[in-house]
Amino acid sequence: MPFCETHEGRLFVAQRGKESSSLPLVLLHGAGGTHHHWGLHLRNLSTSKRVLALDLPGHGRSPGAGRSSIADYSAVVVAALAATGLERVALAGHSMGGAVALWTTLAAPERVAALALVSSGGRLPVLPALFEHLERGEPAAAVRLIAQRAYGRSAPPELRETGEKAFLQTDPQVLHGDLRACAGHNVMARLGEVACPTLVLCGDDDQVTPLKFSRSLAEGITGARLVVLPGAGHMALLEQPEAVGAALHNWIRAAECS
Repeated sequence: MPFCETHEGRLFVAQRGKESSSLPLVLLHGAGGTHHHWGLHLRNLSTSKRVLALDLPGHGRSPGAGRSSIADYSAVVVAALAATGLERVALAGHSMGGAVALWTTLAAPERVAALALVSSGGRLPVLPALFEHLERGEPAAAVRLIAQRAYGRSAPPELRETGEKAFLQTDPQVLHGDLRACAGHNVMARLGEVACPTLVLCGDDDQVTPLKFSRSLAEGITGARLVVLPGAGHMALLEQPEAVGAALHNWIRAAECS
């Protein structure tokens, strides 16, 4: 079933692939996003394993209110794992979703066998202008600013336009809560606690979480592998899906063999 009932509310979970695969892969979207950001990877990676992509509360097809802290979104993820019968998974997150995946790894390490952080960071400062636009009731201006900064300079204009339209479908209150969650996130002092195989992936043209954020993750997490995609921006998973998919495929294969 595409929906699961949890004590954190009803959640939409897109699923594909083999139920019996040894290490299921769970994908988490970023602030203001939905599982559609992972659409190509949900399809392509599921040829050899079970892959699930969540809509966090208030996003996409998941009803209810969003959250305003990374810890609260992590609690949603743990509830979803329990509701879908997943005891141990590979967990991949983009941007805010990476922060949620990282927090979940720290809070429930027994649940996470491997971690992938895409365009994310141990801290996620937010441009003050985004809060100003949302608090003045100007969600379109906030989304336009996000779309301007989220894609690399070489990204096709139509990709940016499609992304802006998609972000506009998220309730402004949910987006505001997401940005508050990002602004309050800082686990830099705890990176050394992560003990599972970790992939850190980013584009070198990321204006939202610049390369230095990913370098800090890779330096702080023992044994982490850093993959940098030339020319990709913050939405690397959409801008260069083949390269992102290849890195994820290699990461999860290595994790299953470790």
